[in-house]
Amino acid sequence: MSEKPKLAMYWAASCGGCEIALLNLHEKILDLDAAFDIMFCPCLLDTKKREIEALDDRSIAITLFNGAIRTAEHAEMAGLLRRKSRMLIAVGSCAAEGGIPGLANLCSRGEIMKTSYLENPTIDNPDGILPALCSEVPEGSLTLPLFYDRVKTLGEVSAVEYTIPGCPPESHQIWNVVELVLSGKPLPPAGSVIGAGAVPLCEECDRAKEEKRIARFYRSFEVVPEPGKCLLEQGVICMGIATRSGCGAPCPRANMPCTGCYGPPDGVADQGSAMIAALGSILDIGEVKGRSGAEIAARVEALLDSLPDCAGSFYKYGLPGSTIGGRVKG
Repeated sequence: MSEKPKLAMYWAASCGGCEIALLNLHEKILDLDAAFDIMFCPCLLDTKKREIEALDDRSIAITLFNGAIRTAEHAEMAGLLRRKSRMLIAVGSCAAEGGIPGLANLCSRGEIMKTSYLENPTIDNPDGILPALCSEVPEGSLTLPLFYDRVKTLGEVSAVEYTIPGCPPESHQIWNVVELVLSGKPLPPAGSVIGAGAVPLCEECDRAKEEKRIARFYRSFEVVPEPGKCLLEQGVICMGIATRSGCGAPCPRANMPCTGCYGPPDGVADQGSAMIAALGSILDIGEVKGRSGAEIAARVEALLDSLPDCAGSFYKYGLPGSTIGGRVKG
């Protein structure tokens, strides 16, 4: 039995990008292996659930839990790994705030099943069969985990020491967290966001910023942005003004807008609301003097109509963890 501290990584409702980010440590993955006994990672190792259950409580030093809570199985594994771990870290947007899977909270469970199994053009299901919790077959009973009414964050079902944001987190930030743990230095207070900055991303973006007055909005494919100039000032929805720093702004550097995957900066409770408030202060509605309230309202409405998808733009990664994320359409 290895005497090194144990490290686990679990994959719930997510795409697997967080595992790739871990592997993208490149040669430092050897340092990680030298420091820890990597004993549970379903996409890399054939460790069985029963082997985790057999461990003493708190015998895993660190569990990196990525993915949102979509099913009862995810919640069960969160509870199990919480008991077995001394430190449970929510890794990535999905675990931290619900992530892209959390946009499903705009629909009911019935609507999701109908779209996925009855109306999807790639599905051949003439009998209209929907997944059942238990199905009897000659070999016995086949069971599926309960599909929850809504996506939850990891923090909604389990206590979490720390959060590493990102979709996925930048590999260098994951390594910064590993180094901090290995250093023996005092760790931040429980509940802290680690492996990221605290200020808005705009402060580490090197694009030139001037007075923002937006006359209309563009989707990314509708315009070729001017290099070096703030994307938001060019009418492209860039979430940097309401997003936590720490990634290094790779998307704006590639002439693509920030989509907000690092979540809200310190002091901001709701990323989407912060972005909406910021946009409200920079809309160019033209000359107000001499215009009626109806004319001004029509101008504002026309500007907002050029926004293609408010929920998908402002709450792309954080709907379940937002102030509105707990309510599901009936």
